[in-house]
Amino acid sequence: MKIVWFVAFCTGLVFGCGETSGVDSGIAGNGGSGGAQSTPIEVTEASFDCILEGTKVRKFYVQNLVGNLEGSLAVANGAVDPPYPPGTLLQLVPQEAMVKREAGFSPETRDWEFFFLRISSGGTTIVERGRDEAENAFGGNCFACHSLATDNDFICETDNGCDPLMIDDAFIEMLQVGDVRCD
Repeated sequence: MKIVWFVAFCTGLVFGCGETSGVDSGIAGNGGSGGAQSTPIEVTEASFDCILEGTKVRKFYVQNLVGNLEGSLAVANGAVDPPYPPGTLLQLVPQEAMVKREAGFSPETRDWEFFFLRISSGGTTIVERGRDEAENAFGGNCFACHSLATDNDFICETDNGCDPLMIDDAFIEMLQVGDVRCD
């Protein structure tokens, strides 16, 4: 079902369809899996907006839901070693996201929660969320793929042990700039 939805979404982008159905204030490293941040971080559909409103680092976009964008960017840019601080929201494509939750949320995932999203010009719907519950557009389990990047706080990139994606960089960028939630 997800592959069909993903293909339909991508076909809509190619043909111009444009719509699919359907506070920690310290620098990076504060919080993470062993830090002092323990206040629950609320993640709702309203947490996910136009991917382009994030800050692009290499191929992915970075935001922080609790106001510590500086800390999230410091880790993403390599100025500070992982872990990412709580509240970090990372997205490679508009339909998938991962959020670094409060310390203790999920020790196995180092407190990351994974999301599969349905996007439309009217906003975002969370289709699946969690560790084992969230699957990507190709039907694979998000955490299973990301677990290969243990040395990089479970952030997959091309050089840290994760399996290659089924889509190329040009297609990823097309999905990013085609986010129908953007003005």
